[in-house]
Amino acid sequence: MKSFHPLLLLLIFSFSCITKDTNNKLAIGSYKASLLIQDNEVIPFNFDVLNEQKLNIYNADEVIKVHEISYQNDSVKIQLPYFEGYITAKISKDEIKGNFIKPSLNRTVPFVAKPNLPRFENTSEATQNITGNWETVFSPDSEEDKYIAKGIFKQNKNKVVGTFRTTTGDYRYLEGIMNGDSLQLSTFDGAHAFLFTAKATDSTLNGFFYSGNHWKEPFTAKLNNAYELPGAESLTYLREGYDKIEFSFPNEKGELISLEDNRFKDKVTVVQIMGTWCPNCLDESKYYAEYYNNHKSKDLEFVALAFEVAKTKEEGFQLIKRLKEQTGINYPVLLAQYRSSSKIDAQKKLPMLNHVLSYPTSIFIDKKGKVRKIHTGFNGPATGVKYTEFKQNFESFITKLLEE
Repeated sequence: MKSFHPLLLLLIFSFSCITKDTNNKLAIGSYKASLLIQDNEVIPFNFDVLNEQKLNIYNADEVIKVHEISYQNDSVKIQLPYFEGYITAKISKDEIKGNFIKPSLNRTVPFVAKPNLPRFENTSEATQNITGNWETVFSPDSEEDKYIAKGIFKQNKNKVVGTFRTTTGDYRYLEGIMNGDSLQLSTFDGAHAFLFTAKATDSTLNGFFYSGNHWKEPFTAKLNNAYELPGAESLTYLREGYDKIEFSFPNEKGELISLEDNRFKDKVTVVQIMGTWCPNCLDESKYYAEYYNNHKSKDLEFVALAFEVAKTKEEGFQLIKRLKEQTGINYPVLLAQYRSSSKIDAQKKLPMLNHVLSYPTSIFIDKKGKVRKIHTGFNGPATGVKYTEFKQNFESFITKLLEE
């Protein structure tokens, strides 16, 4: 039998391991991912692997650029931007299989991705077209869970895009298909993992809304192009006897920050109630960061109060730091609460408000320190014209306060 020198054997073994590791990287190309949920349903989304360290996730007009990707042996960890959620999976020749994980909520959803498949399979021509505005009620038979929404959709042949607006925000970029009279819509952004299914007529929708594998609720909708939700500026207000808000919360240095600080004296101030886990807050934060950075020379300040689900104070500040770095926020983001995003607990921290109904909520304060307006929720870019209207109203109101 032919013998080998020990050093040569070591080199051969090392080369084999390197070759194996090199092959177990994400292959460039297009993929369909599926999150496996109840009722044998899946929440699908598409992504493109650009190289071993970059991929793009798509939801309608939204492109989510992912660049935090790491490997170990035959496994990959894909850290989604902005949010704490990540995908960990094993790479094989035919698929990528693992889990989508949100640590602070102890939630795990099975994940599988395969190459070159559409988001939803086109099985038949559409027999209904849902283009228009839809007066919607989620959980219509439950007084506890019931809430209203406005569906906004555009359909071209089988393809459907749009969103649902609620009184507290929107469900961001939904993309899907109409097969016959069966509607399917989904979105995935690292925080939201949503699926909507429904049967459609020319004037009604009846279906179900799935959030990850932990929530399912029915919804009904009727076509109503004149429908509008209640005004966002009438839902949250100061309780009787108050004309100001007060708080004192720490920044990342442990310094307690309040509206009495010189930074805010004689300035128009926007107080943002938010959380790093909240996609609507992310959309709002991107816009506020851009606006603030372009108007630093004016008598204008922003301050965000973060209500976090992080399990520790340290984790809360790490998430805040990550959000600030990735969005370009240069105004203070204070840790108002951790371990819970409870709105009841949040209201206890701000007892002058009638309630904290929504993350996000924005409080507009004039140069004298008086609250002039409170805006509940946020109409993000997925809402189209409503997003444009919000920006126009925001900028005109800030200009008015600055001129006083």
